Amino acid sequence: MANHPLPANILRRETVSQERFETLLEHPRARIERIWGPVASPSEIYEQAHDEWILLLAGRAKLEICDGPSHVLTAGDYLLIPAGQRHRVLHASAEALWLAVHFAGPADREAE
Repeated sequence: MANHPLPANILRRETVSQERFETLLEHPRARIERIWGPVASPSEIYEQAHDEWILLLAGRAKLEICDGPSHVLTAGDYLLIPAGQRHRVLHASAEALWLAVHFAGPADREAE
C-alpha cells in the first residue's frame, strides 16, 4: 500500500498566548517553519549561520535589524535576512503568522 501525503492548511492554527514554532519541512538544503502568536516584549537576538527568508502571512510585527533599521511589517511583507545578520522581533500581534525558510549555510553544505 502506498503512503500518500495528506494536505495541511498553513493558515489553520490555535490561539496561543506566546509565540510558537512548527517545522513544516526539513530538507538537507532548507527548513521551512510556521511561526505564530504574539510577541509582547523583544525576543532574543538571533544570529544564524544561514540565510533566512521570512514572510508575514497575517497580523503585524516589528522586526529590528541590529546595527540597522527596524521594519514594521504587515500581512504580505517579506524580507531576506542574510547569514550572520543579528535580528529580533520587537513586537508581533496575536494574529501574527510567519513563514520562515532557513537555507543551508556553507558549513551545512560542506557536511554533505
